Order: sequence, then C-alpha cells, then structure tokens
Amino acid sequence: MSTPTFTFFNNKGCVGKTTLVYHVAHMLAQLGRRVLVVDCDPQANLSAAFLSDAQLEKLWDAPERITTIYRSVQPMVRKGDFAAPELQTIHDRLHLLAGDLLLSSFEDQLSEQWNNANSDSEDVYGRAFDILTAFWRCAQQSAQACQADIVIFDIGPNLGAINRSVLLGTDHIIAVLGADLFSLRGLQNIGPTLRTWQKSWQTRYRDKVFDDYALPQGHMHVLGYVAMQHQERLSRPVRAYSQWMDRIPQDYRQYVLNQAQPTEVPDIKEDPYCLALLRHYKSIVPISQEVRKPMFDLKSADGVSGSQISTVRAAHADFQALSKRILEQAQLSI
Repeated sequence: MSTPTFTFFNNKGCVGKTTLVYHVAHMLAQLGRRVLVVDCDPQANLSAAFLSDAQLEKLWDAPERITTIYRSVQPMVRKGDFAAPELQTIHDRLHLLAGDLLLSSFEDQLSEQWNNANSDSEDVYGRAFDILTAFWRCAQQSAQACQADIVIFDIGPNLGAINRSVLLGTDHIIAVLGADLFSLRGLQNIGPTLRTWQKSWQTRYRDKVFDDYALPQGHMHVLGYVAMQHQERLSRPVRAYSQWMDRIPQDYRQYVLNQAQPTEVPDIKEDPYCLALLRHYKSIVPISQEVRKPMFDLKSADGVSGSQISTVRAAHADFQALSKRILEQAQLSI
C-alpha cells in the first residue's frame, strides 16, 4: 500500500505556498504524523527554509552522493533507474528530500517521455513510464526508508512537465490562493489542466502491461483551498482585497470543480472547500526565517516580544486547525 501524497499548488507565484508547506509539515509532525517533504521546485526555496546555506552548499557540492531529488533522478537521463537518495533529518518525525536548481534540466526528458508513453512498443512505453513515475516511486521508497506515513511535495508555480509528473503521483492537491487578480486567473487553469492530464494519463496506461511495479493512478483529488490574506497596506485598499477574496468560492467551483453555473455559493468564511483563511503574521515572519523555526515555535529567546507573543499563539492555533482539517478531509486519523 502506498503512502498518501499531498501537493500544495498554484500556478501563480508569491502567494506564500512554500512557507505554508514548511509550517504544515512541522505541525503534522507535532500532531504525531511521520512526514517526508520532497522539494520538487527547481528554485529549492523549501530546502532553503529547512537548511542553512552552508548545509545546502555541502549537499550540492557532493557529486559522489545522492543528496537531492535531482541527483536521484539524474541516472534516468541515460538508461538507469532512480537512485535511492539520502534524506535530511529535521527531527525524528520530519525528513526532507532536498531540492536542487539543476532539477529544471530534467524537464525536457519528462516532456519527451510523455509522448513516448503513447507508443505501442513495450520497450518504449516501459521506459517512458519509468521516467514519468520517477518522482512518485522515489518518494514512496524514501517514505518507507524513514517510516513516513505522509508525503508532501512542493512544486513551482507553473504547469510544466515536472509538475505534471509530480501531480500525477499525488493523491490530494491543496490549492493555495492569494486575494488578487493573478491568483484567480491562475485558478482558471488548474481544474481544466488537471482533468486533461488525468484523462491523458489513464489513456496512456490503459491496456499496457506493467509487471515490475505499481503505477500511480493519477487521482489528483483537489482537497480544497487555502486563502492567504495579504498584509494590509495603504497601497492595497481593503475594498480591493475583499473584491478578490469574495470571488474565490465561486471561481473555485466553476474552474476546479467544473460546476457550470454554481448556485448558492457561500461566503468564503463558510465555504466547506476553504481549508483555512490564513492571516498575515507580520513581524514574526522574518524572525521565523532567520532562526529557521516555524512561527508557532518561536520563543522569547528567538527575539519575539510584546504583541508578537500573541501572534505566535495565533499562528499555532491556525496551523493546528488547518493541519487537522487536511487530515480530516483526506480521511486520515488525527
């Protein structure tokens, strides 16, 4: 039985997705789950959140070791299979498979093999499926190695070949949205693209024989969305912010759930598909980044004081509620 996989995604950047993944992973571990985080974003920002520059440099400058997701799949550019990677232990219930800027060079290989998966030749389509499922198979093997019961992928804000391969191996997708025009515009791509990929994937592996290993089924179930509130600024009037936030429930139903004419659309605060409406945590964000700790774990020794202490408590309550909601919606025990 495979380990459940989750991917946080939107094809519009700068909405706080990577920060969200970082905090949810930590909170799930605090709730008793064993978590493996796989950084498949070629920008490797999630790895930089977990690890110092010195630690990352050590991983990236060790060509003889399989220290990143790129190094793991690199042998597949030739004729090999993926290599079992080293995992970074954040603590006993949280592990990281680090990202690498060089992963972007794998994009062309994935694009080529997507077409080859349609071949009638067993050798050709077999090799294609080996490569297209590499991220999923590597994550599953790594989850067994660290005894993880949840895998979380972080991916970049695009609809490219790397993200397609990751998402085809994803059980549950969580859309991450900002209250702005660009997030809503990006939402219009997500649902139709996922449906197209799912149909194409099923067409490709239908009637083909795979004796050596199981394939991901391309479930890509969109669990819901997290709406990220921006810090209020004079240049961003509250009225404009609310305009975009109010549109999210209807646009989500129309474009992601494929409801032609949604009726009785609730307010976002009452929307069952809204997993969380997260505030901006203002001054504690840079402290969290500097000390490489989740916002909800910050102490006075880390530099928080005064009203920041209540913000830390609020962050803990918010991320605990979100993480429990994710488990509940995915029908996993808390």
